[in-house]
Amino acid sequence: MENTTGSKPHLVLLASLGIGHLIPILELGKRLFTHHNFDVTIFVVVSHTSAAESQVLQSAMTPKLCEIVELPTVNISRLVSPEAAVVTQICVIMREIKPALRSAISALSFRPAALIVDLFGSEAMMVADEFEMPRYVYIPSNAWFLALTIYVPILDEVVQGEYLDQKEPLKIPGCKAVQPEDVVDPMLDRTDQQYLEYVRTGMEIPKCDGILLNTWEDLEPKTLEALRDEELLGQLCKAPVYPVGPLTRPLKPLDSRSGELFLWLDKQPSESVIYVSFGSGGALSLEQMVELAWGLELSQQRFVWVVRLPSRKTGDGCFFSAGSGEANSMASCFPEGFLDRIQEVGLVIQDWAPQVDILNHPSVGGFISHCGWNSTLESITNGVPLIAWPLYSEQRMNAALLTEELGVAVRPNILASDGMVGREEIEMMIRKITVDKEATNIRNRVKKLKHGAAETLRNGGSSHNALSLVAKQCELSWKSMEVKASRNA
Repeated sequence: MENTTGSKPHLVLLASLGIGHLIPILELGKRLFTHHNFDVTIFVVVSHTSAAESQVLQSAMTPKLCEIVELPTVNISRLVSPEAAVVTQICVIMREIKPALRSAISALSFRPAALIVDLFGSEAMMVADEFEMPRYVYIPSNAWFLALTIYVPILDEVVQGEYLDQKEPLKIPGCKAVQPEDVVDPMLDRTDQQYLEYVRTGMEIPKCDGILLNTWEDLEPKTLEALRDEELLGQLCKAPVYPVGPLTRPLKPLDSRSGELFLWLDKQPSESVIYVSFGSGGALSLEQMVELAWGLELSQQRFVWVVRLPSRKTGDGCFFSAGSGEANSMASCFPEGFLDRIQEVGLVIQDWAPQVDILNHPSVGGFISHCGWNSTLESITNGVPLIAWPLYSEQRMNAALLTEELGVAVRPNILASDGMVGREEIEMMIRKITVDKEATNIRNRVKKLKHGAAETLRNGGSSHNALSLVAKQCELSWKSMEVKASRNA
């Protein structure tokens, strides 16, 4: 790393493996560049097997706001089994990537003002220490998830047996308690390596110089207050907490929204279409797809359904689509005659659709979602109520937050990861957010959140001010480092 002085400070960010981790880091980097006058380099760890991941990286490079540098892939086959949980694999990859990160930072032509890592990159903070620069952690999720994460080392000491078997909710000081069935995936089996990795992460995060969150003050005031209160969670986490969200993918220009999908949406009545998508990593079993198809048809509501081919369930609760082939053709995934019957009221799209632009369309009035936090924020910021259908990761907590705290979603009575959601319940949930009496109340609440989300990012808004404070601290640190370097020259 050369001791060159640039005209403005330069931040380096590290994104963990996976599109759900890549998107938030890219959006944070773009915001720091466009609104806070930083140059930004983003180090990414990519799988080279995900078309969606490649597409996101390509779009991030045009226009070229941030420099994106791919770190060399690492082989972890000698360290973990191919059957290991996704969290375990990501943690091991991020641990093994540290030498490459160290080399990449050393090769930079500038002195970084700070390193910002995401949830799974917490071990990389020691690399920042070697270069004597501040290190921040960006949690691209909500404050409640952070609260559980930093409190799990305490729960690990006081809770006996598996969390799922507890008869009472898991209490977190100053926060909403977590129902045992809603815990994050790493807490489902305390003997699994992913649980040990999660506990370690919960111990490491508070050691950083600041924690950025993809939420905002008015969305979770009680939890944020608990994180800052030294008599509550503040005694575990001395690092300041900065809610800087909602940071979401931008809309495409209106003139670029063409093709059959948007022509069809343009013809539909306002807020009449249900958008159905389970994210980049989620898919349903064949049996559940059939029930969902019947539920959509019975609801008599218009819909756009982004379909991934039927899945097999992995050991960590994740659903991944099976290979393609004649037996897995789209038509064979639905009840007989379904595609013919829904031609006037629905569209079925395979694998991918421009989600943000769909949610922004005035004809869309509901979202059946897996409740990944990226998708959740994209729905809220477009004022679209949700049917919360969590599949894995922290999505059950997100669903609980949306339904029980914010009142902008409804949720199946039976968890999709543990059993079947029947067609009658699906029909009922769709009608609850579209035509039933309660639909108006749900819609009003989510539109109020949409307005608040827009306000918080404007100049003078709480999230804009929080990120400005982080930027100012990074700039002061950078100037101090430059002065020290010039004295030692």
